[in-house]
Amino acid sequence: MKRNQPKGPPELFISFFRWFCDPEIHQFIEGDLFELYDQRLEEKGKKKADLLFMKDVLQLFRPGIIGRKKNHYQTNFIDMFRNNFKIARRTLWKNKPSTIINMLGLTVGMTSCLMIALFVLHEVSFDKFQPNAKRIARVVMEYSMGRDGGVEEGTFTSTKVAPVFSRTFPEVEKGIRMNDASAILQLNNQPVLESNFLYADSTFFDAFYYEMIEGNPKTALNGPNKLILTESMAKKYFGDKDPIGQGMEVGEEKELFEITGIVKDYPKNSQFYFDFLASFSSLGANQEETYWNANYTTYLLLNSEEAFHSLPDKIDPFMKKESVEMGASVDFHLEHFDEVHLFSPHSDMVPNTSITYLYMLGAIAFLILVIVCSTYINLSTAKSVERAKEVGIRKVSGADQGQLFWQFIGESTLLTFLSLITSMALTYLLLPNFNDLIGKNLSASELIQPSFLIFTIGLTLIISIIAGSYPAMILSKFQPISILKGVFKKTNSAKWLQQSLTVFQFGISVFLIIATLVISGQLNFIQNQDLGYDREQIIALSIGWNKDNKQVSTFKKELKSHSQIINVSRAANSPVNIQSGYSMNLPTRPENEYISVNANPVDDEFIKVTGLELIAGQDFTENMIHLTENENWDDNEFNYILTENAAAKFGWSPDEAIGKRMILNQEGTVVGVIKNFHFQSLRNDLNPLVLFTSSWGSRLLVKVNGQDLPGTLAFIEEQWKKFMPDRPFSYRFLDEDYNRMYQSEMQLGKVMNIFATMAIILACLGLFGLSSYMIQQRLKEVSIRKVLGASTWQVLQMLSGNFVKLVLIAIVIATPLAYWVMHQWLEDFAFHISVPIWALLVATIATVGIAFTTAGIHGLKAAWSNPVKNLKSE
Repeated sequence: MKRNQPKGPPELFISFFRWFCDPEIHQFIEGDLFELYDQRLEEKGKKKADLLFMKDVLQLFRPGIIGRKKNHYQTNFIDMFRNNFKIARRTLWKNKPSTIINMLGLTVGMTSCLMIALFVLHEVSFDKFQPNAKRIARVVMEYSMGRDGGVEEGTFTSTKVAPVFSRTFPEVEKGIRMNDASAILQLNNQPVLESNFLYADSTFFDAFYYEMIEGNPKTALNGPNKLILTESMAKKYFGDKDPIGQGMEVGEEKELFEITGIVKDYPKNSQFYFDFLASFSSLGANQEETYWNANYTTYLLLNSEEAFHSLPDKIDPFMKKESVEMGASVDFHLEHFDEVHLFSPHSDMVPNTSITYLYMLGAIAFLILVIVCSTYINLSTAKSVERAKEVGIRKVSGADQGQLFWQFIGESTLLTFLSLITSMALTYLLLPNFNDLIGKNLSASELIQPSFLIFTIGLTLIISIIAGSYPAMILSKFQPISILKGVFKKTNSAKWLQQSLTVFQFGISVFLIIATLVISGQLNFIQNQDLGYDREQIIALSIGWNKDNKQVSTFKKELKSHSQIINVSRAANSPVNIQSGYSMNLPTRPENEYISVNANPVDDEFIKVTGLELIAGQDFTENMIHLTENENWDDNEFNYILTENAAAKFGWSPDEAIGKRMILNQEGTVVGVIKNFHFQSLRNDLNPLVLFTSSWGSRLLVKVNGQDLPGTLAFIEEQWKKFMPDRPFSYRFLDEDYNRMYQSEMQLGKVMNIFATMAIILACLGLFGLSSYMIQQRLKEVSIRKVLGASTWQVLQMLSGNFVKLVLIAIVIATPLAYWVMHQWLEDFAFHISVPIWALLVATIATVGIAFTTAGIHGLKAAWSNPVKNLKSE
């Protein structure tokens, strides 16, 4: 009589039990389980019986024992694992070609992904160590001037914002003003330029993370001329001595600062970074008179995260009232501090990384993993005919589907973890080169951090399961009778999957080839675009703002005495990136109709050095510069040179502008008009610009002919030490500054080149292995065709044609997608190339050629083989 099996939750555990246990054990255990369950059902009710039944089943799978009665109930999971490990090792060793291809692909793919993961995890970790990150806001200023002025915005604010907002809005707990700068310090009586010198309010310690080793955070920055050193700087300047209470001379004027504290070196994954932290009041700029003079960065510590929603609604009406009194539109909005690095368009102290680039790199890593897993699946299913007899014999010997499934999963896991170990070693060795490539300082110690190890092991397990699941399911479902009778044939689903994965692999390759060509084309456009000025062979020197003009003039004359030096100019900004904002107007127009422009104070050689094209009027003269040397600003007479679009703002043609009077903070005369040029990033439109005469500026631009650059630099350094003994000698080339503006794009281009090449190699590697197995299975067909008179070319077409068709399908799918994605990327630039048609053609020809060549290698080998030998072996 057939007993009634229990209904409900225990059925799930019966299935679980039957799946994992040896079939021979079922008969000894099931009867006892059901008998015990029936007994409990009568005594304790169904709910209690179900719970105890599930507990009994789970107890069976404790390591060591799976039953209660007989010795052969015992199954040790460690023994089972050891058994499967031995089988997996022997199988991988037996199938060396596929093992080598799979392991090589997995190693290269995982190494690429580990390096990308290190970079991405470093970027997303920015400011995560800040305990108040969710409550800190960065203030962004928006302003427009006059009816013709567009809206400008940036992270610049005046010193008025923090104190006024702190008093006015209850949501603001603290306001923190900062200013990053470089400072000249004295080390062993020699001037040293320190670039990571940060001024901050004493409220810094209320908002931001710090680990103070010595000093009191409440008083360390509460007055002028107070200075905090990081631990490494204290060691550098004072050795083993205690620096607290000591003085340090800061700046060219050697102003004495008292050292009031030492903090741990600040983490580098922060949007601001410092080696020295000085009191903000040392700047002498602590005023509340105006919202202009916006040269500082302001942060607000809010009383809650919800204040991000309520505070902007209060700032808008408040600033509208303030703007009426100023006669200009000024407003402020808030950025979430913990989102600035990835989502803000405004870089401040540390360059931002666009989240778009991280998405792109993450997508590349994902696509590489897809290619690697596809290769494994393709090769495993291609080998299914070879392994069919193995599966049939194991099934006849008593192995069930579950045991076979986990055996094949074990093979993929073993192979993947071997690849992981190799990948970790390769990543460690290649990380310095990768750092040079992306301009970062990723640490190899991150590889062994618990969080990264968990991520890596988790990723490896996922790859193992993804790569091994489908082959395991296919192989474990083979029917032993069909296999052993020799009538086994691969399923249509397996063939369809192979073809689909091949299409997907090469679709990824086509996409990455097009993306790489477009990015390289845009970078080439950026580097070779006619900017309207000359940036070649120009050396930029930082001389500071306080140098006397007579001293600088003498220095310039000495420099120009060298035969290799053509011209020397003093200016506030180089032509690469002029950000300073001004307002211009006409004496005949109302004051509130001024126009927002960029402007740059320069001397009489700026146009000569930079090669700007003067299209009307004249250049500045030395006498015009002398007219701006009066200490009283109002006594100076200014002259202006406008760009074409700046003159057009007043409705002037270039010739009409000459001799006109205009106001740029001070009234003066327009003496020239120059052709528009790119003085900001090519992401921006061409804005109007005004050059005005000035006897001050922090930079010297030295134009050289480049014939003897080492000798010229040595001469400049010699003269520098004579005229600028209080400043260390340092220089940059203008084209380096220009390339630095596109650092993210340059890094992306380099990374895309490398990993796109990796993806293509991996796809070809997979196709190489797949075509080897597929063609091996068609040797009899090839031999018969050759006997019947087929030529080598005909055989090659037959064997390679199917692969080429799959690649053409991949091209049709991937090309429109790549075109659309790269078109969207190019839209971020105001000046950019179009997606070139030749890039699509190159990707098509290259991919087809690669596929035909890869598959053709095995095709030629098959076509040249001896047909008699092949037919005899069959």
